[in-house]
Amino acid sequence: MSKKMQQITVPLISVVLGILLGAIVMWIFGYDALWGYEELFKTAFGSLRSLGEISRAMGPLILIALGFAVASKAGFFNVGLSGQALSGWVMSAWFALSFPDLPRIIMIPMTIIIGMVSGGIIGAIPGILRAYLGTSEVIVTIMMNYIVLYVGNAFIRSFPKSVMQSVDSSIKVGANATYQTEWLRALTSNSRMNIGIFFAIIAVIAIWFLLKKTTLGFEIRSVGLNPNASEYAGMSAKRTIILSMIISGALAGLGGVVEGLGTFQNIYVQGSSLSVGFNGMAVSLLATNSPVGIPFAAFLFGVLQVGAPGMNTATIPSELVNIVTASIIFFVSVHYIIERYMKPKKQIKGGK
Repeated sequence: MSKKMQQITVPLISVVLGILLGAIVMWIFGYDALWGYEELFKTAFGSLRSLGEISRAMGPLILIALGFAVASKAGFFNVGLSGQALSGWVMSAWFALSFPDLPRIIMIPMTIIIGMVSGGIIGAIPGILRAYLGTSEVIVTIMMNYIVLYVGNAFIRSFPKSVMQSVDSSIKVGANATYQTEWLRALTSNSRMNIGIFFAIIAVIAIWFLLKKTTLGFEIRSVGLNPNASEYAGMSAKRTIILSMIISGALAGLGGVVEGLGTFQNIYVQGSSLSVGFNGMAVSLLATNSPVGIPFAAFLFGVLQVGAPGMNTATIPSELVNIVTASIIFFVSVHYIIERYMKPKKQIKGGK
C-alpha cells in the first residue's frame, strides 16, 4: 500500500477502533452502546440547528489544528495552542469592547489582525528560545499556557466596570463585532453558526498553498526533516523555526477569536486552559497534520461534541464521548501498529 493511501487509511481505522473501544467501555459499565451511538448521531444530524452547531464547533478546531500542523511540519510539538488561542480571544474582545462604535467593516478585520498578532507573539517566544538557546518548546509552551491564563484573567478583571456584567465576565460585544450573523442564524434554525467557518476554509487553502507551493513551506518541511542538512543547503534554520511558530501561534490566536466572538460573544475569567486548544491538537493528529484532512477530522470532533448530549437519552453519561475521542487519538498515536498489519507478510519478515 502506498504512503498516501496509508495516510488516509490509518486515520479511518483509528476512528473505527476508537468507536469500538468506546462501545466496549460502555458495555463494561452496563450501558447499551448501540443505543448510545444511535442517539448521538440522531442528535448531531437530527436538525438544521445541530448541523449549524457542528459548523460552529469546526471553525476554531480547524484554525487551531492548522496551527499545530505548521509547527509539526517544522519538527516542533506546540503544546501552547490553548494559551495562544486565549491571548487572541482576550485581546480581540478587549478591542471590541473598548471601541464599540467602529463600523463592522473595520471591526471584524481589526479583531482578526489583533487576535493573530497576539497569538503570533505568544508563539514567537518559545520559537526564539528554541532557535537561539535550544530550549524544549514542549516545556516552554506548557508554561506559556499558564502565564497567558493567569495574566489574561488579571487583565479581564481590570476591564472598566462599564463593560463588565459581573466581576468575572464582560458584557456581550456589539452587533458590529460579533461573528454571528442574522442570515446564518435564520439559515440554521437559530444556531450559533458564524462567519468563523469561512475564515477556517480560507486558512485551509492558504496553509496548503504555503506548505506545498512556496519556498517558505519547503523550508519549513526541510527543517522539520533535518535542520542541520537545511543549514548546510543554505537555509536559515533559526529563521524558519521562529517563523513557523509565529504562524502556528497566529492561527491559534485566530481560532481563539472565532471561539470567543463567534460562540460566546464576550470574554470571561477562565478556570483552566482552553479545551479547544487541546482538541485542535487532537484534530491535527487525527488528520496526520494534513491541511486537507483537518476539516474532515474537525467535522468528526464537531459531530461528537454536538451529539454527546443525546447520549443522555440512552441514560449514558455524555462524558463517555471523551473516551471515544481519546481512544481515536490513542490509535492514531500508535499508528505504526496499524501500519505493521497493513504491510504484506514478506515485507514484515524482511524487516522493511
